[in-house]
Amino acid sequence: MAATALSVNVNKVAVLRNSRGGALPDPLRAADACLRVGAQGITVHPRPDRRHITAEDVVALRPLCAGRGELNIEGNPFAAARPGYPGLLELAREARPEQVTLVPDGDGQITSDHGFDLERDAERLAPLVAEFRALGARVSLFVDAGSKGLSRVREIGAQRIEIYTGPFAEAHAAGRAGDALARCAATARSARALGLGVNAGHDLSQDNLGDFLRAVPAVQEVSIGHALFGEALYAGLERTVKFYLALIATA
Repeated sequence: MAATALSVNVNKVAVLRNSRGGALPDPLRAADACLRVGAQGITVHPRPDRRHITAEDVVALRPLCAGRGELNIEGNPFAAARPGYPGLLELAREARPEQVTLVPDGDGQITSDHGFDLERDAERLAPLVAEFRALGARVSLFVDAGSKGLSRVREIGAQRIEIYTGPFAEAHAAGRAGDALARCAATARSARALGLGVNAGHDLSQDNLGDFLRAVPAVQEVSIGHALFGEALYAGLERTVKFYLALIATA
């Protein structure tokens, strides 16, 4: 099994830029710095209200990532297109990401906070999964630890799951991560038994990532943004990315 890949989510750089207007700080420059020191990918989660990463940013990231790391676009495949946001499928057609992570977030959510209800959502997802795969993208579905119906992920053609790690991170901070870790580990094992790959993300940090990777088997990719950029304010971006890579290597 290959080492876990680190995909850095650069949304927070765009949040800071958009709070002032103009072009600075530049999320593309941040992505370049992350790739330069060894991150294996860049994640973005454009939302219809354009409050952080925009469709234009996503398209500009394509040549920057080419040959250096995977581009992973997250988003709600059911969110309608509107001015400034072409819809997730159309954006994938233009940017041609290596991976698309489908997430059931509503327009008004501050951040993703739950996975798909696979029994309810699988039939709606199936034709969209097929369209994303036809573009050459690997498709991952955002799921809760302990989610029922993982077999439906494979049935509709998705190749990976991304375990929502927010509850684990909260439990870890409170000193009671055991049950949450066990649910994540069981979900990963079930996915692997079905032939699915396993990603993970949300509120992973230097404080909890090592414990997570030691307990959860065969995680192929972690997507980290909020904590990483918060930590980078103090330690510097390139140094912080190196910290994460070292954590992964020793977990």
